[in-house]
Amino acid sequence: MSKQIFNYLVIGAGSGGIASARRAALLNKSLKIAVIEKARPGGTCVNVGCVPKKVMFCAAQIHDALEDAKHYGFDVQVNDNFKWAMFKEKRDAYVKRLNGIYNTNLGKDNIQYIEGEARFTGVRTVEVNGVEYEGEKVLIAVGGYPRVPNIPGAELGGTSDDFFDWEVLPKKVLVVGSGYIAVEMAGILHTLGVDTTHLVRRDAVLRSFDEDISKNLMAEMETANHKILYNTSPVSLEKDGDGTITCVGQNTVRNEKVVLKGFDKVLFAIGRDPNTKNLNLDKTNVTTDQAGNILVDEFQNTSQDNVYAVGDVCGKALLTPVAIAAGRHLSHRLFNNESSRKLNYENIPTVVFSHPPIGTVGLTQKEAEAKYGKDNIKLYQSKFTNMYYAMTERKPKTYMKLVCKLPEETIVGLHVMGLGADEMLQGFAIAVVSGATKKQFDQTVAIHPTSAEEFVTMNWGLSQ
Repeated sequence: MSKQIFNYLVIGAGSGGIASARRAALLNKSLKIAVIEKARPGGTCVNVGCVPKKVMFCAAQIHDALEDAKHYGFDVQVNDNFKWAMFKEKRDAYVKRLNGIYNTNLGKDNIQYIEGEARFTGVRTVEVNGVEYEGEKVLIAVGGYPRVPNIPGAELGGTSDDFFDWEVLPKKVLVVGSGYIAVEMAGILHTLGVDTTHLVRRDAVLRSFDEDISKNLMAEMETANHKILYNTSPVSLEKDGDGTITCVGQNTVRNEKVVLKGFDKVLFAIGRDPNTKNLNLDKTNVTTDQAGNILVDEFQNTSQDNVYAVGDVCGKALLTPVAIAAGRHLSHRLFNNESSRKLNYENIPTVVFSHPPIGTVGLTQKEAEAKYGKDNIKLYQSKFTNMYYAMTERKPKTYMKLVCKLPEETIVGLHVMGLGADEMLQGFAIAVVSGATKKQFDQTVAIHPTSAEEFVTMNWGLSQ
């Protein structure tokens, strides 16, 4: 078997892998670099994640805006004739253009792109389509895949990956899950007029988020007539004679069976697992946890010398920008003599494209109280109606919360739910990462009239 040798061999052309490969090429143009990918370049985010999801979210927002337009004096007739086929074609074409851009950029950086599935044959050697490739340094950035429950009839359901392949917008959908993917998908479908039922295993959605954010989102979902069944898990799926799907569930609080009928689609969003099963990691000294996540230290080192891992395959902070940042930091350390360079996994901002959207950075109230003690934490909160809704029939709320550590009132957590939360968070995240205090927020002149100004005016002058 022939063998090609590279200075840097990257397995996975997702966000983290490509970011690391391209940064390495930028830092040292003499490096021989290759990226291996079994699917389309761009990984989950570009193909079946953040990017097409955000396009879907924008479509749902436009639907809302059309509904609101009549309250602003526009004679707009809103019907249910959403042209899904046309929309899907344009959305998919956009993603395909991005795939092409990734390929073009790799070519410009003289990075070899190898199509196929990599399997380790040695500690730093992989085989792809009958050819062996060896890396002096190897990065594993293969991401993850959606989990499917082990229940009878599970094959009748689909995942977030399948969602983007739907050729027809279904009339009735069951969404299973309580995390951000489930919340986003259910919100998009409901807003686009799909009869959506949402199964949540416990008593709340977004349980890892600040409790007040979760509670306020659930209240808004209820106001918008989302059909949510809490404390309920699917037990089985069955196909009926009319081609629709019946879900038999179990309510764990009332200990009773729940039968839900007539679904065109069932969408599982119950978590993700790492793509390590087919890597043949037993040929290396790379260790994983029981779930298959690759174990790394703070510098992205695996237990195998000169083999590294970034992104979802590590099972920590499963976010595209995290993978990108970790990959770039790694390349600076490996190829630019920056031995202490690493990603700080604290204060990572994130947004949920729910209805309404959520932005959060830093610690939740419970996390802050556990870390610093309840008596050392002070909270600032505000709840109001965004000015956009002054003219409309619907009145979604905006909720904001600052979690501050005494005595300086350093802001250790910042949380917001409401219109525009997704766009306002980035700037506030810089402040939190920089160690801003409530007093410094108070000293910042507000931009009026905006929702964001509430963060610098709430309980103004009362900070310590």
